[in-house]
Amino acid sequence: MATFLLKTEPSEFSFADLQKKGRARWDGVSNAAANGHLRAIAPGDELFIYHTGDEKSIVGLARAISGPMEDPARPGRTAKGDIKFVVIDVEPVRAIKTPLSLATMKTDKRFEGFALLTQSRLSVMPVPANVEKAIRALTKG
Repeated sequence: MATFLLKTEPSEFSFADLQKKGRARWDGVSNAAANGHLRAIAPGDELFIYHTGDEKSIVGLARAISGPMEDPARPGRTAKGDIKFVVIDVEPVRAIKTPLSLATMKTDKRFEGFALLTQSRLSVMPVPANVEKAIRALTKG
């Protein structure tokens, strides 16, 4: 089972919104690298939810409940015949008791090289095992 980080603007769709809905379709990913990471998510994978904007913190844990599917709002295929844009379905697991801020991660050597710090525009990214361990330690779970 893999772990990924998904970014969202809380004024558009927050982790609290996901908790209220109980499940949601994760869509709107256009960046080729982020879309590639979204393609790699499998049912059961854990997902750290990161709020952008003023918060800039990991605030929740979710789970993928589907594999990648064609985005119905943006259908189409690549020249190779692959689905051009994908979506996944997610469900909340729990809110993070102690949100982990970007500022804290920037000062912690365990996060060196993590895509969240090196590719600030990337909205979906894998979380390496050592980074996942650090996140869990700093968020108490």
